[in-house]
Amino acid sequence: MYTIGQVSQMCGIPVSTLRYYDKEGLFPHMERVSGIRRFSDRELETLRIIDCLKKSGLEIREIRKFMQWCSEGSSSYPQRRELFENQKKTVEKEIERLQKTLDMLRFKCWYYDTAIADGNEDRINEMLPNNLPDDIQKLYDHAHSDDED
Repeated sequence: MYTIGQVSQMCGIPVSTLRYYDKEGLFPHMERVSGIRRFSDRELETLRIIDCLKKSGLEIREIRKFMQWCSEGSSSYPQRRELFENQKKTVEKEIERLQKTLDMLRFKCWYYDTAIADGNEDRINEMLPNNLPDDIQKLYDHAHSDDED
């Protein structure tokens, strides 16, 4: 068992945030001794899930609903599974968006490395948009694609 201060230090979460999560009902099984919160490994795992769900874009009210489903037992497995599937899709779309951004940055680094080496952009402009080196062409094409869902 851990105190709120220990959990705060271990997880890098402010005590005020841990109190807020508790107030919001995100630790339904947390023990209290003389009114003092005692965090178990169960609450530590809950914090990992909260962190994951927050990073995936869920708000506290939605996370609270997930915790309510957990309290309902096996009857809510389908809802919980659907929530994670939806968040997985959200994260995958964000990863794709970031990959396109990264590919544009990589292309631009190549672009300016080449322009610096040549002293101008003439050769690059002759290659654009479809005659770039294969590896750079892939970056360019991906960064300029409009295949958003």
